[in-house]
Amino acid sequence: MKKFIQKSKLKTIIILGFSLFFIGVSSQEKPNIIFILADDLGYGDLSCYGAKDIQTPNIDKLGKDGIRFTRAYANSTVCSPSRAAILTGNYPDMVGVPGVIRDMPYNSWGNLKDDVKTLPESLKTLNYSTALIGKWHLGYKAPDLPHYRGFDFFKGYVGDMMDDYYTHQRHGINWMRENNLEIKLEGHATDLFTDWALDYIQEQKTPFFLFLAYNAPHDPVQPPNEWLIKVQRRESHLTLKRQKMIALIEHLDYSVGRILNHLKVNQLENTIIVFTSDNGGALQYGASNAPYSGGKGDMLEGGIRVPCLVKLPNQSQNEVVNTPLILMDFYPTILELAGFNKKLDLPSRPIPILTSPQEPINANRSLIWMRREGHKYGGRSYYAITDGRYKLLQNDPFSSYKLFDLLEDPLETKPINLKTKEESLFKELTKHIQTSGSIPWQ
Repeated sequence: MKKFIQKSKLKTIIILGFSLFFIGVSSQEKPNIIFILADDLGYGDLSCYGAKDIQTPNIDKLGKDGIRFTRAYANSTVCSPSRAAILTGNYPDMVGVPGVIRDMPYNSWGNLKDDVKTLPESLKTLNYSTALIGKWHLGYKAPDLPHYRGFDFFKGYVGDMMDDYYTHQRHGINWMRENNLEIKLEGHATDLFTDWALDYIQEQKTPFFLFLAYNAPHDPVQPPNEWLIKVQRRESHLTLKRQKMIALIEHLDYSVGRILNHLKVNQLENTIIVFTSDNGGALQYGASNAPYSGGKGDMLEGGIRVPCLVKLPNQSQNEVVNTPLILMDFYPTILELAGFNKKLDLPSRPIPILTSPQEPINANRSLIWMRREGHKYGGRSYYAITDGRYKLLQNDPFSSYKLFDLLEDPLETKPINLKTKEESLFKELTKHIQTSGSIPWQ
């Protein structure tokens, strides 16, 4: 009898201990999430990715204290499709955005599906406040504006690019909005977006998801004059084109530093920070995707491989990850980190080092890229696919496919002839094209 009582007490203590543990876990604050997206930032345009002529200490710090990914890929080589993929966790042509959305019906190549559940919509079911500050580029009017697609608050630019960072117009039209209201303000767009982001963070009482999407360093490459002068003094041997690109990126880095400093001063350490780019840098405007070939618009690595840094709460030890990921993977990753536990029927995958550090990374996976475009392409599409090692790509709609071995030739200088691999990759790509062909985008 005495033994039975002792066992019962022990059982009660164990049950009570587990109960207290789970109560403690459930009562912990959910992490805030800040996803910072640069526009056309090249792989080789951060000092933590090897740039020698540029100084980006604030963005670098995310990698020093967190995780730096060396094989992170945008979902497309241009803007709108990449943003659609991040916000839906799916391939862009599967959600109606195979190309760039423009305010010109004759040259617009996408319309985000009305029935797709966006990342902010899913986070709102977990009691998150959600906001988009900065560039949208997934629609110009209701119901295709951010606050109709899951964001509680939007303040920024709905268009593809600004003709001027100070007037914020495109073809004479002001596309700056606060929710659905046109707004006119003075100041460099990068500074305005940062100010608005800081105001939003300051006002939050509940866990928040902030999608902070800068226009920089997209053309026109227009840094504030004082930043250009500083770079010209330091890097006088460079061309003016390169000096301007460096200055615009260093100004962006300063702005990211303002965000990080605000989090530190206000003790908001329980914040996940992601920094990346929507596609590779535009070579014609002085960007660098070194050491890779190609740039924005290309299916070569320079057009789709992007810098990607993640800082988790209370993390201070840096790690470098060489396993491929694609930006749509942040959809299930962020949801899992926020406490979402439902199974998702999506091609994106949680990033193991962020969600389950003890779980081995499985690199056996195919990734696909596509882009539909007007202009000289006449509305045609072009594609690329990789199994992680071998990559089959078409760099424009009129070129033949080429196969590269990324393990032996990461710079994609020597196409190889390996028929069995080319056929298997092409067969898998064809299945994707057939499936995505049923998705309307007009």
